[in-house]
Amino acid sequence: MSSKPKVAFYWNASCGGCEEAVVDLAEDILQVVEAVDIVFWPVALDFKKKDVEAMDDGEIAVSFINGAIRTDEQREMVELLRRKSGLVVAFGSCAHIGGIPGLANFYNRELIFDRAYRTVPSTPNPDGVLPRTSSDIDDDELTLPEFWDTVKTLDQVIDVDYYLPGCAPPPDLIMDAVTAILEANLPEKGTVLAPRKNLCDTCPRSESKPDKISIESLKRPYEIEADPEKCFLEEGIICLGMSTRSGCGERCINANMPCRGCFGPAEEVFDQGAKGLSAIASILGLEKEEELTDEDIERLIDRIPDLAGLFYMYSLPSSLLRRKKL
Repeated sequence: MSSKPKVAFYWNASCGGCEEAVVDLAEDILQVVEAVDIVFWPVALDFKKKDVEAMDDGEIAVSFINGAIRTDEQREMVELLRRKSGLVVAFGSCAHIGGIPGLANFYNRELIFDRAYRTVPSTPNPDGVLPRTSSDIDDDELTLPEFWDTVKTLDQVIDVDYYLPGCAPPPDLIMDAVTAILEANLPEKGTVLAPRKNLCDTCPRSESKPDKISIESLKRPYEIEADPEKCFLEEGIICLGMSTRSGCGERCINANMPCRGCFGPAEEVFDQGAKGLSAIASILGLEKEEELTDEDIERLIDRIPDLAGLFYMYSLPSSLLRRKKL
Protein backbone atom coordinates (compact mmCIF):
# COMPACT_ATOMS: atom_id res chain seq x y z
CA MET A 1 0.00 0.00 0.00
CA SER A 2 1.29 3.44 -0.93
CA SER A 3 2.46 5.65 1.94
CA LYS A 4 2.12 8.82 -0.13
CA PRO A 5 -0.63 11.28 0.83
CA LYS A 6 -3.89 10.64 -0.97
CA VAL A 7 -5.34 13.43 -3.12
CA ALA A 8 -8.72 13.81 -4.81
CA PHE A 9 -10.02 16.16 -7.52
CA TYR A 10 -13.71 16.72 -8.24
CA TRP A 11 -15.68 18.86 -10.70
CA ASN A 12 -19.12 20.37 -9.96
CA ALA A 13 -20.88 23.27 -11.76
CA SER A 14 -18.07 24.79 -13.80
CA CYS A 15 -16.68 24.90 -17.33
CA GLY A 16 -13.89 22.36 -16.87
CA GLY A 17 -11.13 24.97 -17.01
CA CYS A 18 -9.97 24.10 -13.50
CA GLU A 19 -9.36 20.52 -14.60
CA GLU A 20 -7.33 21.89 -17.51
CA ALA A 21 -5.38 24.05 -15.06
CA VAL A 22 -4.05 20.90 -13.39
CA VAL A 23 -2.95 19.59 -16.80
CA ASP A 24 -1.39 23.01 -17.49
CA LEU A 25 1.13 22.30 -14.77
CA ALA A 26 3.01 20.66 -17.67
CA GLU A 27 6.16 18.91 -16.43
CA ASP A 28 5.40 20.02 -12.86
CA ILE A 29 2.49 17.60 -12.80
CA LEU A 30 5.08 14.81 -12.79
CA GLN A 31 6.35 16.17 -9.47
CA VAL A 32 2.82 16.09 -8.11
CA VAL A 33 2.18 12.56 -9.33
CA GLU A 34 5.49 11.45 -7.82
CA ALA A 35 4.68 13.01 -4.45
CA VAL A 36 1.03 12.01 -4.02
CA ASP A 37 -1.35 9.17 -4.68
CA ILE A 38 -4.32 10.41 -6.73
CA VAL A 39 -7.22 8.29 -5.50
CA PHE A 40 -10.15 10.11 -7.13
CA TRP A 41 -10.16 12.17 -10.33
CA PRO A 42 -13.10 10.97 -12.42
CA VAL A 43 -12.58 13.44 -15.26
CA ALA A 44 -9.16 11.92 -16.00
CA LEU A 45 -9.08 8.40 -14.55
CA ASP A 46 -11.59 5.59 -13.99
CA PHE A 47 -12.67 6.14 -10.40
CA LYS A 48 -16.14 5.51 -9.00
CA LYS A 49 -18.11 6.93 -6.11
CA LYS A 50 -17.96 3.54 -4.39
CA ASP A 51 -14.14 3.83 -4.32
CA VAL A 52 -14.44 6.93 -2.15
CA GLU A 53 -17.19 5.41 0.02
CA ALA A 54 -14.91 2.46 0.80
CA MET A 55 -12.21 4.73 2.27
CA ASP A 56 -11.93 5.56 5.95
CA ASP A 57 -13.08 8.97 7.09
CA GLY A 58 -10.18 11.42 6.78
CA GLU A 59 -8.14 8.99 4.68
CA ILE A 60 -7.76 11.46 1.80
CA ALA A 61 -5.17 14.09 2.71
CA VAL A 62 -6.72 16.82 0.57
CA SER A 63 -9.56 17.18 -1.91
CA PHE A 64 -9.40 19.94 -4.52
CA ILE A 65 -13.04 20.64 -5.38
CA ASN A 66 -13.91 22.98 -8.23
CA GLY A 67 -17.28 24.29 -9.36
CA ALA A 68 -20.28 25.80 -7.65
CA ILE A 69 -23.03 23.63 -6.16
CA ARG A 70 -26.45 23.56 -7.86
CA THR A 71 -27.73 19.96 -7.69
CA ASP A 72 -28.41 17.31 -5.06
CA GLU A 73 -25.80 15.05 -6.65
CA GLN A 74 -23.11 17.69 -6.27
CA ARG A 75 -24.06 18.26 -2.65
CA GLU A 76 -23.93 14.52 -1.99
CA MET A 77 -20.49 14.19 -3.57
CA VAL A 78 -18.91 17.15 -1.75
CA GLU A 79 -20.36 16.00 1.57
CA LEU A 80 -18.81 12.58 0.94
CA LEU A 81 -15.43 14.09 0.04
CA ARG A 82 -15.58 16.36 3.08
CA ARG A 83 -16.09 13.34 5.30
CA LYS A 84 -13.25 11.39 3.71
CA SER A 85 -10.76 14.29 3.56
CA GLY A 86 -8.45 15.91 6.07
CA LEU A 87 -8.40 19.12 4.06
CA VAL A 88 -10.74 20.57 1.43
CA VAL A 89 -9.59 23.29 -0.96
CA ALA A 90 -12.17 25.33 -2.89
CA PHE A 91 -10.41 25.25 -6.24
CA GLY A 92 -11.15 28.09 -8.65
CA SER A 93 -13.64 30.94 -8.90
CA CYS A 94 -16.83 28.86 -9.03
CA ALA A 95 -16.12 26.95 -5.82
CA HIS A 96 -14.62 30.02 -4.16
CA ILE A 97 -17.19 32.76 -4.94
CA GLY A 98 -19.78 31.20 -7.26
CA GLY A 99 -18.25 32.05 -10.62
CA ILE A 100 -20.05 32.41 -13.93
CA PRO A 101 -22.60 29.66 -13.02
CA GLY A 102 -23.62 31.90 -10.13
CA LEU A 103 -25.16 34.38 -12.57
CA ALA A 104 -28.07 31.92 -12.70
CA ASN A 105 -29.08 33.39 -9.32
CA PHE A 106 -30.64 36.27 -11.23
CA TYR A 107 -33.28 33.69 -12.23
CA ASN A 108 -34.80 30.55 -10.74
CA ARG A 109 -35.21 26.96 -11.86
CA GLU A 110 -38.58 27.60 -13.48
CA LEU A 111 -37.29 30.47 -15.61
CA ILE A 112 -34.11 28.60 -16.55
CA PHE A 113 -35.96 25.45 -17.58
CA ASP A 114 -38.54 27.44 -19.53
CA ARG A 115 -35.80 29.17 -21.50
CA ALA A 116 -33.62 26.10 -22.00
CA TYR A 117 -36.37 23.64 -22.97
CA ARG A 118 -39.31 25.70 -24.29
CA THR A 119 -38.48 29.10 -25.72
CA VAL A 120 -34.91 28.86 -27.01
CA PRO A 121 -35.11 28.57 -30.84
CA SER A 122 -32.47 25.82 -31.08
CA THR A 123 -34.38 23.30 -28.90
CA PRO A 124 -37.32 21.59 -30.66
CA ASN A 125 -39.69 20.55 -27.88
CA PRO A 126 -43.29 20.86 -29.16
CA ASP A 127 -44.74 19.11 -26.10
CA GLY A 128 -42.90 21.39 -23.68
CA VAL A 129 -41.40 18.47 -21.74
CA LEU A 130 -39.20 19.50 -18.79
CA PRO A 131 -36.64 17.39 -16.89
CA ARG A 132 -38.05 15.53 -13.89
CA THR A 133 -36.21 13.98 -10.97
CA SER A 134 -38.04 10.68 -11.58
CA SER A 135 -39.55 9.14 -14.71
CA ASP A 136 -40.93 5.67 -15.47
CA ILE A 137 -39.49 4.27 -18.70
CA ASP A 138 -40.28 0.68 -19.77
CA ASP A 139 -41.14 -0.31 -16.20
CA ASP A 140 -37.85 1.12 -14.94
CA GLU A 141 -37.36 4.31 -12.95
CA LEU A 142 -34.97 6.88 -14.37
CA THR A 143 -33.76 9.43 -11.83
CA LEU A 144 -31.98 12.76 -12.27
CA PRO A 145 -30.45 15.03 -9.62
CA GLU A 146 -32.62 17.80 -8.22
CA PHE A 147 -31.74 21.12 -9.89
CA TRP A 148 -31.62 23.88 -7.28
CA ASP A 149 -33.16 27.32 -7.53
CA THR A 150 -30.00 28.83 -6.05
CA VAL A 151 -26.36 28.28 -7.02
CA LYS A 152 -24.12 28.08 -3.93
CA THR A 153 -20.43 28.40 -3.23
CA LEU A 154 -18.65 25.35 -1.86
CA ASP A 155 -18.41 26.79 1.67
CA GLN A 156 -22.16 27.39 1.72
CA VAL A 157 -22.58 23.60 1.54
CA ILE A 158 -19.57 22.11 3.37
CA ASP A 159 -16.75 23.29 5.59
CA VAL A 160 -13.80 24.52 3.49
CA ASP A 161 -10.23 24.78 4.76
CA TYR A 162 -8.56 26.85 2.03
CA TYR A 163 -9.39 28.75 -1.15
CA LEU A 164 -7.40 28.74 -4.38
CA PRO A 165 -8.89 31.51 -6.55
CA GLY A 166 -8.96 32.16 -10.27
CA CYS A 167 -10.69 31.25 -13.50
CA ALA A 168 -8.72 29.06 -13.64
CA PRO A 169 -6.09 29.11 -10.86
CA PRO A 170 -2.65 29.79 -12.38
CA PRO A 171 -0.06 26.99 -12.29
CA ASP A 172 2.30 28.81 -9.90
CA LEU A 173 -0.39 29.17 -7.22
CA ILE A 174 -1.43 25.54 -7.67
CA MET A 175 2.14 24.35 -7.17
CA ASP A 176 2.61 26.69 -4.20
CA ALA A 177 -0.54 25.25 -2.60
CA VAL A 178 0.46 21.63 -3.24
CA THR A 179 3.96 22.30 -1.87
CA ALA A 180 2.59 23.99 1.26
CA ILE A 181 0.25 21.04 1.88
CA LEU A 182 2.97 18.44 1.38
CA GLU A 183 5.38 20.34 3.65
CA ALA A 184 2.66 21.01 6.25
CA ASN A 185 3.45 24.68 5.90
CA LEU A 186 -0.06 26.08 5.63
CA PRO A 187 -1.43 29.37 6.94
CA GLU A 188 -4.45 29.57 9.22
CA LYS A 189 -7.64 27.87 8.14
CA GLY A 190 -9.83 29.93 5.82
CA THR A 191 -6.93 31.63 4.06
CA VAL A 192 -7.10 32.45 0.37
CA LEU A 193 -3.90 31.00 -1.06
CA ALA A 194 -3.00 34.05 -3.12
CA PRO A 195 -1.38 37.47 -2.56
CA ARG A 196 -3.15 39.88 -0.21
CA LYS A 197 -2.78 42.90 -2.52
CA ASN A 198 -5.42 44.03 -4.96
CA LEU A 199 -4.86 43.88 -8.69
CA CYS A 200 -4.34 47.64 -9.11
CA ASP A 201 -1.26 47.35 -6.87
CA THR A 202 0.42 44.85 -9.20
CA CYS A 203 -1.02 46.02 -12.53
CA PRO A 204 1.74 46.77 -15.09
CA ARG A 205 -0.16 49.96 -16.00
CA SER A 206 -0.19 51.35 -12.47
CA GLU A 207 2.88 53.54 -12.99
CA SER A 208 1.20 55.43 -15.83
CA LYS A 209 -2.10 55.79 -13.98
CA PRO A 210 -2.85 59.47 -13.22
CA ASP A 211 -3.42 60.57 -9.63
CA LYS A 212 -6.99 61.55 -10.44
CA ILE A 213 -9.20 59.83 -12.99
CA SER A 214 -12.42 61.27 -14.33
CA ILE A 215 -14.82 59.20 -16.43
CA GLU A 216 -17.14 61.34 -18.49
CA SER A 217 -17.89 58.68 -21.10
CA LEU A 218 -18.01 54.92 -20.61
CA LYS A 219 -16.82 52.66 -23.39
CA ARG A 220 -17.04 48.92 -23.95
CA PRO A 221 -13.79 47.13 -24.88
CA TYR A 222 -14.87 46.37 -28.45
CA GLU A 223 -15.64 50.02 -29.17
CA ILE A 224 -12.08 51.31 -29.00
CA GLU A 225 -8.56 50.02 -29.41
CA ALA A 226 -7.32 50.41 -25.86
CA ASP A 227 -3.86 51.87 -25.37
CA PRO A 228 -1.80 49.05 -23.79
CA GLU A 229 0.15 51.60 -21.75
CA LYS A 230 -2.83 53.35 -20.17
CA CYS A 231 -5.08 52.44 -17.24
CA PHE A 232 -8.40 51.16 -18.57
CA LEU A 233 -10.30 53.55 -16.32
CA GLU A 234 -8.43 56.48 -17.85
CA GLU A 235 -9.87 55.43 -21.20
CA GLY A 236 -13.40 55.06 -19.85
CA ILE A 237 -13.36 51.25 -19.78
CA ILE A 238 -14.62 49.67 -16.55
CA CYS A 239 -11.94 47.54 -14.89
CA LEU A 240 -12.50 45.83 -11.53
CA GLY A 241 -8.86 45.70 -10.48
CA MET A 242 -9.55 48.03 -7.56
CA SER A 243 -11.82 45.49 -5.85
CA THR A 244 -10.17 42.26 -7.01
CA ARG A 245 -7.38 40.23 -5.41
CA SER A 246 -4.04 40.00 -7.19
CA GLY A 247 -2.24 36.77 -8.06
CA CYS A 248 -3.60 36.00 -11.52
CA GLY A 249 -0.44 37.16 -13.26
CA GLU A 250 -2.44 39.98 -14.84
CA ARG A 251 -3.40 37.62 -17.66
CA CYS A 252 -6.33 39.70 -18.91
CA ILE A 253 -4.49 43.00 -18.52
CA ASN A 254 -1.54 41.66 -20.52
CA ALA A 255 -3.99 40.65 -23.25
CA ASN A 256 -5.28 44.26 -23.28
CA MET A 257 -8.57 43.35 -21.60
CA PRO A 258 -9.91 44.79 -18.33
CA CYS A 259 -10.22 42.78 -15.13
CA ARG A 260 -13.64 41.22 -14.55
CA GLY A 261 -12.97 39.97 -11.03
CA CYS A 262 -12.33 36.23 -11.27
CA PHE A 263 -9.87 36.22 -8.34
CA GLY A 264 -12.54 37.35 -5.95
CA PRO A 265 -12.57 40.21 -3.47
CA ALA A 266 -9.37 41.87 -2.39
CA GLU A 267 -8.33 41.51 1.25
CA GLU A 268 -10.86 43.07 3.65
CA VAL A 269 -13.40 43.60 0.83
CA PHE A 270 -16.62 41.82 1.78
CA ASP A 271 -18.78 42.50 -1.27
CA GLN A 272 -16.66 42.67 -4.42
CA GLY A 273 -19.41 43.96 -6.68
CA ALA A 274 -20.51 46.72 -4.31
CA LYS A 275 -16.90 47.82 -3.81
CA GLY A 276 -16.31 47.97 -7.57
CA LEU A 277 -19.54 49.83 -8.20
CA SER A 278 -18.73 52.34 -5.45
CA ALA A 279 -15.24 52.92 -6.84
CA ILE A 280 -16.53 53.54 -10.36
CA ALA A 281 -19.31 55.83 -9.14
CA SER A 282 -16.76 57.91 -7.24
CA ILE A 283 -14.86 58.86 -10.42
CA LEU A 284 -17.74 59.56 -12.78
CA GLY A 285 -17.40 63.09 -14.11
CA LEU A 286 -15.08 64.29 -11.34
CA GLU A 287 -13.51 66.99 -13.50
CA LYS A 288 -16.80 68.57 -14.49
CA GLU A 289 -17.13 71.99 -12.90
CA GLU A 290 -20.84 71.52 -12.38
CA GLU A 291 -22.55 68.57 -10.72
CA LEU A 292 -23.71 65.71 -12.86
CA THR A 293 -27.32 66.16 -13.88
CA ASP A 294 -29.86 63.34 -13.78
CA GLU A 295 -29.53 63.19 -17.57
CA ASP A 296 -25.74 62.84 -17.29
CA ILE A 297 -26.09 59.98 -14.81
CA GLU A 298 -28.73 58.23 -16.91
CA ARG A 299 -26.58 58.60 -20.02
CA LEU A 300 -23.60 57.02 -18.27
CA ILE A 301 -25.58 54.17 -16.75
CA ASP A 302 -27.19 53.41 -20.11
CA ARG A 303 -23.69 52.64 -21.40
CA ILE A 304 -23.65 49.57 -19.14
CA PRO A 305 -26.16 47.10 -20.63
CA ASP A 306 -25.97 44.69 -17.67
CA LEU A 307 -24.95 46.55 -14.52
CA ALA A 308 -25.46 43.68 -12.06
CA GLY A 309 -23.98 41.10 -14.43
CA LEU A 310 -20.83 43.19 -14.88
CA PHE A 311 -20.07 43.97 -11.24
CA TYR A 312 -21.17 40.54 -9.97
CA MET A 313 -19.94 38.50 -12.94
CA TYR A 314 -18.05 36.07 -10.68
CA SER A 315 -19.20 36.79 -7.14
CA LEU A 316 -23.00 36.92 -6.96
CA PRO A 317 -23.54 33.78 -4.78
CA SER A 318 -20.93 34.98 -2.24
CA SER A 319 -22.15 38.59 -2.18
CA LEU A 320 -24.56 40.34 0.15
CA LEU A 321 -27.19 39.90 -2.56
CA ARG A 322 -26.71 36.12 -3.00
CA ARG A 323 -29.54 36.00 -5.54
CA LYS A 324 -32.36 38.02 -7.06
CA LYS A 325 -35.63 37.75 -5.16
CA LEU A 326 -38.26 36.52 -7.61
